[in-house]
Amino acid sequence: MSAENDATGQEPVAELLFTDGLPDLDPNVGYRGAVAARVAGITYRQLDYWARTDLVVPSIRTASGSGSQRLYSFRDVLVLKLVKRLLETGISLQQIRVAVDQLHSAGITDLAQTTLMSDGASVYLCTSNDEVIDLVQRGQGVFGIFVGQVLRDVEGDLVEFDVDEADPHDELAARRKTRAS
Repeated sequence: MSAENDATGQEPVAELLFTDGLPDLDPNVGYRGAVAARVAGITYRQLDYWARTDLVVPSIRTASGSGSQRLYSFRDVLVLKLVKRLLETGISLQQIRVAVDQLHSAGITDLAQTTLMSDGASVYLCTSNDEVIDLVQRGQGVFGIFVGQVLRDVEGDLVEFDVDEADPHDELAARRKTRAS
């Protein structure tokens, strides 16, 4: 996301993947990459690849060179875990990218009632029980991931980890200055 000003002269607000049903957290506080990867159940190498290819980009602080630390929000960690669950079911990374884009576009408002369904090839976003039933009756839904449960799992897992505050200063420059002193 660019830090350029929009037509109103203000910085654009970062789009949130999910809005309701999540803890109201400080937007400057997040989890380092190692914690995010551990809670999501992925390797740090996967985390790094997904960030570099814009599948799941940390919304608090991105990497800005050697020695800098990414900071992931609660929402980012939730998306990481959803991506991991979809991969475990055999969905291709290409289809997962489409699903993540659909979630962004849909503007989910009630996360606790959202289910991701799949037929093994495509991912469908269902926001009501009727949509799930319709999908299953058409023979398309083979399995589903209830997002509300994943949310509770992530929330429970993150309780044991410390959060880090985003430092507005260049982290690498501060380290070099400390070493030079």
